Amino acid sequence: MEILRTAANPWGQQVLIGVGFDLLWVAAGVGVVFMLVHTLLVLRLRRATGPEDDSASAPVGAANVPERVVRHDLASRIFHWTMAASMFALLITAFVPVIGIQFDWVTIHWVAGLVLIATVVYHIIHAVFFQSLRSVFVGPRDIREGLREFFYVLGAGDRPSSRAGKYPVPNKLFHHGAALLTLAAAVTGVFMIVRLDTPVFQQNQYLFADATWGVMYVVHGLAGVGLVLMVIGHVYFAIRPEKWWQTRSMIRGWITREEYLSHHDPERWSLASERGESPPPVGIGASASGHPAES
Repeated sequence: MEILRTAANPWGQQVLIGVGFDLLWVAAGVGVVFMLVHTLLVLRLRRATGPEDDSASAPVGAANVPERVVRHDLASRIFHWTMAASMFALLITAFVPVIGIQFDWVTIHWVAGLVLIATVVYHIIHAVFFQSLRSVFVGPRDIREGLREFFYVLGAGDRPSSRAGKYPVPNKLFHHGAALLTLAAAVTGVFMIVRLDTPVFQQNQYLFADATWGVMYVVHGLAGVGLVLMVIGHVYFAIRPEKWWQTRSMIRGWITREEYLSHHDPERWSLASERGESPPPVGIGASASGHPAES
């Protein structure tokens, strides 16, 4: 299997030119195996324990929760779907030619790359200044709950009893992994655009030495392969029946009162605090300190 590709430069030196295309097939294969294994584990778990039903033990204070709970505002949804479109365009234009489908993909690729970079910059500004970064941090409690859920799916532990904050642990981990890979692809991609003749940047193929360009190509390629895995997993979970409520919330922006109470802990995701209101009594939607207790 070819992991790294090399070629001779004009001086006869062997330099890196990117990752091996075989890694794409490995990523696709790993993604398919993961989906199959996860599906089989879930089916086995349901036969052994029955379907999950949190409605009977929903927290008190349902009367204080509106019928529709906003989970993603319009700005977040615009970012998500714009980024998704640019990501699919990038992955298709990068890897479809590998399987023999030839077309003029370079222009589409770098334009989609600039769109992706714009969405990332927009998301960073929006998250830092208009959202609570604390809601996506992974804390000790998240790690404990994530391990319990992991072993539960494997059939080696009891069903997790605690509800999540605004974002469950898998969502947080996916966000951080996708962020690292996207930043790696975006930073290296910006420099790679400089080697092209585009209206955006003045072409300069000698900005870095051949060895440096090679490392940049490898990092860009590895980030792309990693994003293939992330996209496969993301789409898989988005269409799973038990996760469809999350997908709907990214389309319409809100979840129902029942979905909020079944999947979220009001003490960890305080609706009153998000609206800037005085928090209700403990146990109805606020922590003892009166602030969101996300951890």
